[in-house]
Amino acid sequence: MTAARHPFEQLTPEVVMDALASIGLHGDGRLQALNSFENRVYQVHLEDGEQVVTKFYRPGRWTTAQILEEHAFAHELIAHDVPLVGPMALNDHTLHEFQGFHFSVSPRKGGRQVELDDDEVLIWMGRFLARLHTVGAQSAFVHRPALNVQTFGREPLAQLLQGQLVPLEVENTWRSTVEEALALVAQHEALNGSSTQGLLRLHGDCHPGNVLWTPLDAKAPAVPGPHFVDLDDARMGPAVQDLWMLTQGDRPERTFQLSCLVEGYEHFRNFDRRELALIEPLRTLRLIHYSAWLAQRWDDPIFPINFPWFGTRDYWEGQVQLLQDQIEAMQEPPLMV
Repeated sequence: MTAARHPFEQLTPEVVMDALASIGLHGDGRLQALNSFENRVYQVHLEDGEQVVTKFYRPGRWTTAQILEEHAFAHELIAHDVPLVGPMALNDHTLHEFQGFHFSVSPRKGGRQVELDDDEVLIWMGRFLARLHTVGAQSAFVHRPALNVQTFGREPLAQLLQGQLVPLEVENTWRSTVEEALALVAQHEALNGSSTQGLLRLHGDCHPGNVLWTPLDAKAPAVPGPHFVDLDDARMGPAVQDLWMLTQGDRPERTFQLSCLVEGYEHFRNFDRRELALIEPLRTLRLIHYSAWLAQRWDDPIFPINFPWFGTRDYWEGQVQLLQDQIEAMQEPPLMV
């Protein structure tokens, strides 16, 4: 019996071009796959000389209502002059369907990855995140989930145990370590799901790869500074979620970077410093969620190719050590800015 093929295996270049043609965009044959594991994203040259980026959403991940809520948020941000690459409205729709795939089309905008060792860049980033959050705080998502210990911790734990993906010789240690870590996360009201106070609509996955930077001396006719891409993980959560992933290095380096971000942020919006205590709990949730994310997508052929180490005993033993480190980090004093 032939194994069932993953839906994305049906997404050939011809299907991509036909999908675009169905909404009146005709490619000249040049198509480049862009870096994306969650969805399939392509840069396409059109016959009129323009270039667009089209995203085909992973089937079954989001409902139509959840995708449209993302699109509405993107357009709301753009209307408030927040620099963001959002979906184009074509034929009065931002979300389209072709042969069972949902897809959107965005304008192509160039840029380089943001440099996190430049204090001026970090201050600039903080200002724009504050503007994004000012819009995000004006209303709440109805269909998209919140980031909390249930959605990013307990549900991934249950999925991994049910799938029997952790080797038996590691499972008990791993499970008990996850449960100990989640107990510490749940001590924070903003993450235990008991209250929505202080939560707002976030970018949700604001790591350096989702920020394109146009330098001041750019020759291209573009507005200098950052512009955000990929609201695919937008959800309700605390503001600090969009700041901490822009920090890296040891504690002094992260303290400096966070100080710059907050300095810029407070040009437009107050930052509640009590949220600094959420950074390590949020890092812990991301760590647990990441393992479940890999497991849930293992039937996608690009995942075994790109993550061959996932599921090995070494991988899970490494996760135990990382979680034990996080347990220690969550009991240390938070960063202060």
